Amino acid sequence: MSAAVSSAQYEPDRAWFARPVLDVAADLLGARLMHSTPEGLVTVRLTEVEAYGGLDDPGSHAARGVTLRNRSMALAGGHLYAYRHLGLHTCLNVVAGPEGSPSAVLLRGGEVVDGEPLALTRRTARGVAKTARDLARGPARLAVALGVGVDHDGADLLERGGCLTLTVCGSQPTGVPADASLDQSGAVLRGPRVGVSGPGGDGELFPWRLWLDGEPTVSAYRAVSPRRR
Repeated sequence: MSAAVSSAQYEPDRAWFARPVLDVAADLLGARLMHSTPEGLVTVRLTEVEAYGGLDDPGSHAARGVTLRNRSMALAGGHLYAYRHLGLHTCLNVVAGPEGSPSAVLLRGGEVVDGEPLALTRRTARGVAKTARDLARGPARLAVALGVGVDHDGADLLERGGCLTLTVCGSQPTGVPADASLDQSGAVLRGPRVGVSGPGGDGELFPWRLWLDGEPTVSAYRAVSPRRR
């Protein structure tokens, strides 16, 4: 199968998420996350993600085990893990793998494909949003555009009638394509994760940031900044 993402959408089941986190991450590209509120519906098509494992991943929140903060990572795949970064910004993750095996996919960027006026209102209330490209370009912006916060931590994306729902591309999961490093339009590209220090930020060991080539809503890569002593 080509590395390009299919446009057909379907609702995944629990087994779809109960796979290795890197495979789930690749198949979330092109997926659509929808949040319905009394204000209206906003839908974001995902164009950039990062995979995070458990004890075997030094860049993960779960590298030292399950804690009160990251306990949602240990839920069954298909739940939401939402946390505050530096006490300022909300970051959203889709939990992968079986229950009790913490791993999750950070939603780094996307395109607002439905509810743009509402997303723009939310974003301008929290900062500058000059173009549609910027509405959900970056994990904090994506959460604001959707109107999702830490109070949604642990939400089940498979719950019927729930306010948060997810549809994915194609008819079957494909995982990381063999040609994921190819530079072709619509291809899935891979590289180091953003702002991760130490071995977890090594692009050779963990090329676990994935994005759709040519998408303007993919955020700019920034290496971790060394701490001042």
